[in-house]
Amino acid sequence: MFTRRIFFAAILLIASAGVSVAQATLVMVEEVGCMWCARWNEEIAPIYHKTPEGKAAPLRRVDINEPRPDDIEFEGSLFFTPTFVLVQDGKEVSRLEGYPGEDFFWGLLERMLEQAELLPAK
Repeated sequence: MFTRRIFFAAILLIASAGVSVAQATLVMVEEVGCMWCARWNEEIAPIYHKTPEGKAAPLRRVDINEPRPDDIEFEGSLFFTPTFVLVQDGKEVSRLEGYPGEDFFWGLLERMLEQAELLPAK
């Protein structure tokens, strides 16, 4: 009984503080034969899940030629691969079309996550 009261008190405290726990995902829209997707897979994919960015927005892959997932509201059409779409609570909040190389990718992704308040601003 005491544990239950603490649990509900914690929920009320979080709710009253205006803290929300948003589910964020980085959706990689890709296709077979995409050389830039392959390059991203070589340079970034092996370490992405280990990074602060990967922890803030785990990767989800979507094939551009398959039907769009029902649980994501994309802001616009998907034309290019790779396209990286930052999704928060099922809605697109930003996107990066193309893969600009490892050096630029991390900085652009970091900016996307900071603007969505998923990473602290530097």
